[in-house]
Amino acid sequence: MNNMIQNQYTPNFVSPPGDTLQETLEALGMTQAELAERTGRPKKTINEIIQGKAAITPETALQLERVLGVPAAFWLRREQHYREFLARREEEDRFSKQTNWLKQVPLHQMIAFKWIKKFDDPMQQLREVLNFFGIVSPEQWQELYVNSVAYRRSLKLESDGSTVAAWLRRGEIQARYIQCAPFDETKFRQALSRFRLLTVQPPEVIEAEVRRECAFAGVVAIFVRELPGMRVCGATRWLTPTKALIQLSLRYKWEDQIWHTFFHEAGHILLHGKRDTFIDSENGIKDEEELKKLEDEADRFAANALIPRPRFQSFVAERSFDAYAVRRFAEELGISPGIVVGQLQHDGHLKYSQLNHLRRRFTWADEKEGSSG
Repeated sequence: MNNMIQNQYTPNFVSPPGDTLQETLEALGMTQAELAERTGRPKKTINEIIQGKAAITPETALQLERVLGVPAAFWLRREQHYREFLARREEEDRFSKQTNWLKQVPLHQMIAFKWIKKFDDPMQQLREVLNFFGIVSPEQWQELYVNSVAYRRSLKLESDGSTVAAWLRRGEIQARYIQCAPFDETKFRQALSRFRLLTVQPPEVIEAEVRRECAFAGVVAIFVRELPGMRVCGATRWLTPTKALIQLSLRYKWEDQIWHTFFHEAGHILLHGKRDTFIDSENGIKDEEELKKLEDEADRFAANALIPRPRFQSFVAERSFDAYAVRRFAEELGISPGIVVGQLQHDGHLKYSQLNHLRRRFTWADEKEGSSG
């Protein structure tokens, strides 16, 4: 749709319909005063229309059709084109003062990832970025992504706030085209229980199945590639009262971290309010007690969903953490051994350098061009 708007013909000048009206009167040998008498309009109103100060309304267009024999549709089209031209000219004037805002967004990275097109003209580039964010001016960007209570509450960033905003918006755009059923908590919980068995599958199988199962339960699950400088691994928010979004960045490419992030975000959906936005970042606010409580709840949900805590504690009690024991325990649970290794490392039972050969790393299909994210 944006391409159609950008490629349409936009003339540099459109004359007011009053010019055409004056030419028509002259061709008919009719004065403005006579037209006013025939239409029952004040002379002042007719003069203001001719000067472009007053608009031709549908009622006036019908009156002109009766008196002048020129279809009402013609007058209305002329009026529409003229008013649109004036609005675009006003927009051009406004945009010419706002192009510096482009320095605040990760423009080059967004172009490199093909999220937006590159334009040499700054004002065309500004339009493209505004279209991407779905806003009419930088002021709306400030309100939605910088001053937003939900956004600031979940994430306190200075250097990479704009990259997070672009990343979140990219997720919204992708989610818009993914159809899913209305949210069903029971179906979502059932899907989560099946996902544990998916952890041993290849990445392409995992992504397809997770996306399909989540959509069936009313949740959009997508991967959006992280922008340089961004320290966010996942985010959760409700797009509508019946459609939730889990957005992952693949920042941490270890399988255990990716799965933990996914179940962490799922925990937010099941445990917390629909009005909240949760953004999981290295720079997340840690000193807000209420938010920390919610994040801890989501962490516990994720850990227990992947490895039931009683089973993990029993395994830890054996104090046998070699590759054979880890593989055997993972096989008993039906999950990837890398998830077990990750939990052992996180809890301090293993060093972060130990048993990493059991952990898989996931990467984008095309690292060079930014993949489809």
